[in-house]
Amino acid sequence: GFGRGARGARGVRGRGRGRGRGSAEDDLKNWVPVTKLGRLVKEGKISSIEEIYLHSLPIKEYQIIDYFFQPNECAHPLKDDVVKIMPVQKQTRAGQRTRFKAFVAIGDGNGHCGLGVKCAKEVATAIRGAIIAAKLSLIPVRRGYWGNKIGDPHTVPMKVSGKCGSVRIRLIPAPRGTQIVGAPTTKKMLNFAGIKDCFSSSCGKTKTRGNFLRAIFNALSKTYGYLTPDLWKVTKFDKSPYEEWSDFLETYQNVKGIKTMI
Repeated sequence: GFGRGARGARGVRGRGRGRGRGSAEDDLKNWVPVTKLGRLVKEGKISSIEEIYLHSLPIKEYQIIDYFFQPNECAHPLKDDVVKIMPVQKQTRAGQRTRFKAFVAIGDGNGHCGLGVKCAKEVATAIRGAIIAAKLSLIPVRRGYWGNKIGDPHTVPMKVSGKCGSVRIRLIPAPRGTQIVGAPTTKKMLNFAGIKDCFSSSCGKTKTRGNFLRAIFNALSKTYGYLTPDLWKVTKFDKSPYEEWSDFLETYQNVKGIKTMI
């Protein structure tokens, strides 16, 4: 079949170097940014990915993620895992056209996770595209406590739910030491997000792995969706990086003489 079999996440990049994957270091060396955000990141004007999330700036180049999660410089490098590969078919006048659909989960185990889906004629191309899609969809995951605020945050901060298709999932805070109570797919996504303890409740056709993954990802994205009472304080708003470095971006564009994407 086309399932994962016994393969798991290996090494820093998950499933090793097979299937036509390139090196993230080589990509960064040859990277010529085409967006304003990419230029600021490459020139070192933005120190962490949290600044990007703070101002809700869209990430359109996967090299930005590679820059902030370099294995040699980051304490929590990104790991990826191919969760499922499945054949999909389209009926044409010439017959059936078969392509392969890859689902890739990605995360650093410290509050960031992503999910990517890609279809391609070849498995290697689908996996490579899904990894890029997962990096571009990387989100911050808020973590909290079940009871007293002792030690590091270990569970989801509140009850959150997500859905996709017929699948519904609810994530519920759990005491420290409970570990993740749920299906293997749920455990995989929550481990990538850095959540150690959590109860889960799911219903619908959870055998449909793609929808199940999307539902979990949807639930995790809601952890920063609203402010809890402990965050109801006056917020000091900082300038957006685009405003702060507007002069630099103008000179950069004039010097390089290349087209700018927003």
